[in-house]
Amino acid sequence: MRATRAVATLDDVGAGDHVCQLLDAADDVMVRSRAFVADGALFGDKVVIVSPYAQAPTDVASMVLDPTRMQDSLLTAVRREAASAESEGFRSLRVLHHVTDEAVAGGADRLLRSELELEEFAADSGALVVCAYQGGDWDAAVLERIRCVHPHYLGNRPMPPSFRLYRTGNDGWTVKGVIDIDGALAFGAILLTLLRRTTTVRLLCHALDFFDAAGMSALADAAGQMPNRKVVLEGTNETVRLAWELSGFADPSLPVVMTP
Repeated sequence: MRATRAVATLDDVGAGDHVCQLLDAADDVMVRSRAFVADGALFGDKVVIVSPYAQAPTDVASMVLDPTRMQDSLLTAVRREAASAESEGFRSLRVLHHVTDEAVAGGADRLLRSELELEEFAADSGALVVCAYQGGDWDAAVLERIRCVHPHYLGNRPMPPSFRLYRTGNDGWTVKGVIDIDGALAFGAILLTLLRRTTTVRLLCHALDFFDAAGMSALADAAGQMPNRKVVLEGTNETVRLAWELSGFADPSLPVVMTP
């Protein structure tokens, strides 16, 4: 069962992990990530580095991809490399995804969608994925959304976001933590992105500690924008279901279903 956790160093990254590593603007991504990349040879993993700047020595990387020059999506590229890794006899695929604030030029929504796709890919394939976010002029709201969809993060600082949403099983997403006024906007943006990708979004809420009116409003707004899709929240407690009804959100026209 996948679970959220902090890793002290990139040496601790394991199969299926999708790690958010925050770098300072002056950090050298290859120096900071050298162990993760070099361990590919140690464990028999194929290594792919996605970065517009990486100059990776051929002894540690099977391939370097410049995201600004890729004709396909990042998901398509890593899936292709995962299939190639299997046929070539590698144990798995490990991906170092170097992201700078220039990535937002392609659209914050596109970046969030790409990270959700990487999260699904890591969970379903067992690949090891590290997303190294280079410090700079990041919009705080954009970075918060990105952090929320990484179940694993490097170190204990900065503090993790109030909630995390990550892939569980073949067709569900676990929601863990607290969705209140601080995380409501991020939750709504993530949910809307998921709804644009699939007809039914299944959220497993057994580890959801608190869900306030702001979070419920974000859920209702996202679902209302996609009336032909459906959100199913499983594992909600009686208090949450009652609050949903008393707040007037239990409208049959709203495609949201809450179950115990």
